[in-house]
Amino acid sequence: MIRYATAADLDAVAALHAEARATYYRGHLPESAYAGPEELARTRAGWAGAIERGAVLCAEIDGEGGEGGEIAGIAAFGERDGVMVLTQLHVAPVHWRKGLGGALHAACVEAWRAAGATAVVLEVFEKNERAQAFYAAHGWAPDPDSPRDGDHLVLRLTLAPETE
Repeated sequence: MIRYATAADLDAVAALHAEARATYYRGHLPESAYAGPEELARTRAGWAGAIERGAVLCAEIDGEGGEGGEIAGIAAFGERDGVMVLTQLHVAPVHWRKGLGGALHAACVEAWRAAGATAVVLEVFEKNERAQAFYAAHGWAPDPDSPRDGDHLVLRLTLAPETE
């Protein structure tokens, strides 16, 4: 099930974010840059603000025996300087290749269209080839106006009008 995150989800969202980031930054950046106490506090505060703004979607799966739900994927987005931006999209590594990322992406596209966006941008770490392949498969391409930002690639998705 895809749903909007609530304040009660903050711990699970922050933990999933930290776990996912470690998978692609480990070995490429110093651990303090993605898992140090200051970075974890900064990103937790960022997630709290995004949840408060209603800008975080969660992919929730049933727990053991159908008990409770587990947040297995998260996505955050918002408008920055008049441009819609996908700021985060993570799936817990144990749940990779199960369709959760695609479901989150589809829910984001629906939300972006509802907000009137015609294009969306994101930044992806240049060494995160798994994410780059995911985005390419979902129609993202290098942003012709600004293809790089430091060690991140900038990708753009043009939203085709909905057909009835």
